[in-house]
Amino acid sequence: MIPARAASVRLPGKLLREIAGKPLIVHTFERAKAAKSVSRVIVATDDEAIRGAVIAAGGEAQMTSPEHSSGSDRVAEVAAGLPEGSIIVNVQGDEPLIAPETIDAAVEAILDTEESDIVSVYETFESASELFDPNNVKVVTDKTGHALYFSRSPMPWPRDASLKHGGDAIRAVESEPELLAHFKKHTGLYVYRREYLLEFSKMPQTPLEKFEMLEQLRALENGARIKLVKAAANSIGVDTEDDLEKVRRVLETQVSRSVIIN
Repeated sequence: MIPARAASVRLPGKLLREIAGKPLIVHTFERAKAAKSVSRVIVATDDEAIRGAVIAAGGEAQMTSPEHSSGSDRVAEVAAGLPEGSIIVNVQGDEPLIAPETIDAAVEAILDTEESDIVSVYETFESASELFDPNNVKVVTDKTGHALYFSRSPMPWPRDASLKHGGDAIRAVESEPELLAHFKKHTGLYVYRREYLLEFSKMPQTPLEKFEMLEQLRALENGARIKLVKAAANSIGVDTEDDLEKVRRVLETQVSRSVIIN
């Protein structure tokens, strides 16, 4: 399931922006469809133009209420009409580079255990600027790989390294790039059983969720167990014009290579 909201404060109309001859949302749809574990891909949207773009590309899209405050709530509306016991993969609409293998790894993880309510994904950080960007969410896990907390701030804090650099943590990480291995970058992909998703969507927003503006904290505050698995490859979520250009370069290069090979 791909929640696709029309409104975007930082990059208006981003899901319909053209990349390598296709709207961004269509690239995300095609990546999800390529996952071996996925039997059906549905774009859940509040926008007729997005729905039309997906259908024109041969995909499936359903209209949802424009009143939803989160992607999970939008997905839950459609999931309510699916069979009991369905496994739902929530892939963010602005992830046109998500690896199908990442989706498969997350699905496998939830099928392998009953102790996890949600399975999500993390990637590695590649630079200090990426780490300290509040748009990139960080996650800390316990020894079993379950989330302890999500935040827009860097976690865990590199105390000793920052003290060596006069309390400047950014300079510490820039000077000691090996520190990046201690951080996990959360990717907005979630897998849950249909029944838990419907339960989660009925929970009121929690204080930490409102404070950090991260809906996964609602699940943690209500006692959920969220398992994190490592992504098969790093992706790029499109939140800014800079992100869009990065993705455009990657996908246009892939298309050019495909044309040459064919």
